[in-house]
Amino acid sequence: MTFYQLVQIVSVLLTGLAAGLFYSYACSVTGALGKLPDREYILTFQSINTAILNAWFFASFMGSLIVLPLATWLSYGTGVHFSFWLLLSATAVYVIGVFGVTVLGNVPLNNMLDRFNMETATPQDISSLRERFEVPWNKLNLIRTVAAVLSFLLALLSIEFKV
Repeated sequence: MTFYQLVQIVSVLLTGLAAGLFYSYACSVTGALGKLPDREYILTFQSINTAILNAWFFASFMGSLIVLPLATWLSYGTGVHFSFWLLLSATAVYVIGVFGVTVLGNVPLNNMLDRFNMETATPQDISSLRERFEVPWNKLNLIRTVAAVLSFLLALLSIEFKV
């Protein structure tokens, strides 16, 4: 196995893990959270936002951001072929649709939740925060879920189309 093949496999694995995480949120976590009363919704989401910032999450989320472009570059070095274009597309979709949407959309919304003081908030404040947070966050998560799954699929197909 060459270094390029190893990097390509790792890029597929990490991208698949990221896609699976966002997919599981879209399929179950946000639906379950949506059934909670406002106060419990905010408290639970604040807790999730703290818990997800761990090495396992960063390995797949940031690892894909590093390894996909590396695999693309290494693929280009072996000669421009369909696999290169698939990896380039996977990288672009991930950088824009997953990383970009997360950093420019979901993270600011998460920070808004983080700054919110539940101790001094009225029920109206809590309800208002949820209204400003829930629908935009879920829409952004759906975008990055679709982007992550597409990026994973493109990276996976790149293994098949080496020439």
